[in-house]
Amino acid sequence: MNQPRPTLSHRLKKPPYHSALGPGLVTGAADDDPSGIATYSQAGASYGFALLWTVVLAWPFLTAFQFTCAEIARVTGKGLAANLAAHLPRAAVWAVVLMLLGANISNIAADIAAMGEAARLVTGLPRLPLMVSFAALSLGLQIFVPYHRYVSLLKWLTCTLFSYVLVVLAVGVEWASVLGGLWPSLPAGSATTVVAILGTTISPYLFFWQSAQELEEMKLEHARPLLQQPRGAGRELMRLVKDSAGGFLVTMVISLCIIAATAATLHQAGSGGTTIATAADAAAALRPIAGDFAFALFAIGIIGTGLLAVPVLAGSAAYALSEVMGWRAGLELKPREAMGFYGVIFVAIAAALALDMIGIDPMKALFWTAVVNGLVAVPVMLAIMLLASRRAVMGKFKARGAQAVLGWGAVLLMLAASLGMVLA
Repeated sequence: MNQPRPTLSHRLKKPPYHSALGPGLVTGAADDDPSGIATYSQAGASYGFALLWTVVLAWPFLTAFQFTCAEIARVTGKGLAANLAAHLPRAAVWAVVLMLLGANISNIAADIAAMGEAARLVTGLPRLPLMVSFAALSLGLQIFVPYHRYVSLLKWLTCTLFSYVLVVLAVGVEWASVLGGLWPSLPAGSATTVVAILGTTISPYLFFWQSAQELEEMKLEHARPLLQQPRGAGRELMRLVKDSAGGFLVTMVISLCIIAATAATLHQAGSGGTTIATAADAAAALRPIAGDFAFALFAIGIIGTGLLAVPVLAGSAAYALSEVMGWRAGLELKPREAMGFYGVIFVAIAAALALDMIGIDPMKALFWTAVVNGLVAVPVMLAIMLLASRRAVMGKFKARGAQAVLGWGAVLLMLAASLGMVLA
């Protein structure tokens, strides 16, 4: 039964690629949430194509790290928070989970506000009822639609992200400039924006969500952890490789499209000084330059990715807190079967909506969210890589080779981004 660790060549023999996409696709797409769209839009409007390279740089590191998070769940049969609680002081785990909850609530508030503003620009309806409607829709779907159906809806929502591909085609770009932007450069004054791009791309909530969704998939398939049933490990780990790489390839492509679209319009039109504090600001600034069609596509993308990101943000916090508390958790469960878990989702979305309604500036909230995410990410990533590298936790599946190099590289990359954010 002691089979050798599957090699990459063994992994690539099966199954077909499209059947492998699952949690990684949803997690990767959710990374391009409205707050991320605002960051990428700022980069394109202010610096043109010059910072495209930062997105490409982050992709292999984020892919390897997300694969590691998924692998921990698939190998041990426990989520990240449960694994951390088993190997770290309880006070440290509580600190991480509570900071994650606070950061996610701020992010949800900013995303709901951006969706409401984008919908107002398109429909002309008042912003407040639109925000309430989006919050209620996200909450209702999570509570009343079981996971096996809800995850299909989330996968379909990822299609809205491709509106940004259409935006690029609609506005037209100079592809030579795009290729030039893939070569590393650092325009004057752009250091803070580079830090923001890395910070919005590598976020703690992604780690907990992808791990939790692997557990959901295991429950649906009645699969045992690989530590208990190593047969077929090659196929499972290959699926995780494809899922993580494919999901975050979507993230990279869409992020590049957002930067390129705003670079080709706002920056080249001399609007580099245009204030873009939110994704909706980017859509509004795009309208007089690129026309109504490009504006509508951009706004639709904000709404679609917001509907995708809000449940990921609320759900990741609920999974993490439930694992620490020992509550039953899972979107496949009925509300009465997991009251604590669904209670956290309700509180997270309700608190975020309350922040919007009492007039808290969502962009100031996003600034502090970025600070908290930066502070949380490095120790959490360090702890995750330590778990993944321990034979006592992962057995023969412990991180090694390219996975270890890229995983530890992701930790160093986020450390550099966090230090840059503090020193900027």
